Amino acid sequence: MTTAHPDHGLEDLCPAGTELYTSALREGRVHREAAGSVPCLVDLGLLQPHVEDMQWLEPVAPAVALHRLLRTAAERIADERRREERLATMFEPLLRIDGARTADAKAPAISLLSGKDQINAAISEAMVDASEVLAVQPYVSHVGPPPENHVGALSRDQELLDRGGRIRTLYQHTLRHAPTVLARYERLRGDVEARTLDEVIQLLIVVGRSVAFIPASKDYTLALEVRHPALLEHFLTTFDRLWRLATPMHPEAVQRPSHNGITHRQQAIAALLVEGHTDATIAERLGLNIRTARVHIAKLAATLGSESRAQLGYLIGQSGILSQEERQDRAP
Repeated sequence: MTTAHPDHGLEDLCPAGTELYTSALREGRVHREAAGSVPCLVDLGLLQPHVEDMQWLEPVAPAVALHRLLRTAAERIADERRREERLATMFEPLLRIDGARTADAKAPAISLLSGKDQINAAISEAMVDASEVLAVQPYVSHVGPPPENHVGALSRDQELLDRGGRIRTLYQHTLRHAPTVLARYERLRGDVEARTLDEVIQLLIVVGRSVAFIPASKDYTLALEVRHPALLEHFLTTFDRLWRLATPMHPEAVQRPSHNGITHRQQAIAALLVEGHTDATIAERLGLNIRTARVHIAKLAATLGSESRAQLGYLIGQSGILSQEERQDRAP
């Protein structure tokens, strides 16, 4: 199957086109069939039919092609200047009208961002002069290579760190050993810390304590850019309190102790079990797939000697592991 030739301008002439045009200049002509795979040369006016033999194409002199392109660019610039003049003429009488009742020219307190490109661009713009980023990342893919936008975010974060800024990120405990998360912190250099909790709030990014970004759709294609002072104070307070409850992961990882053979993960599951949550809900809230959650539930039941779901809830209450979990979550 033949691959379609990509569209491009003369300033981005493809390697194949450059090579064939160079050959045509040296030889004085090139066979039409040879130019079939690089139609850009004819489309851009660098090759034209030979007047005596239509099977051949002859090159247009580079000086002629350059002059034509510069003239086109000059015409385009002139058109833009005429457009500027028309706009200035149209708005001149409007600017004299008293605008006391018009909307505030400052950035709105809450703006809707549509599409991941627009969202990433807004975050990048906010981070240009920022000295701090606080983030809650509950849904990070930890299988396979990181997506392209993660690679761009890594570069963006490193630029902030290079300016002397700091980054604090909260994850779920399930991501403590995720390859993509660990690789991220192996590459970042500077004042960057990460901690984990069993459960975290929805995705949240606060940049410079002056603007926050939160999702506005489940697929993350819509986001809210929040600059309202009261909402920012709420986000910052929530983050600070969660941060104090969280377990350090980077730069130095702290391991949560087990309790009578029951792991910290199983303690978290036990707390949700006695609240009556289903396996699916437990898995979602702890960032697990449902099969892994059921494996942990089975191990918990085996450790406590439970033979039924109802008995398991009773044995959890009798074991004392919930009070242990509560004391650990409130540790500074």
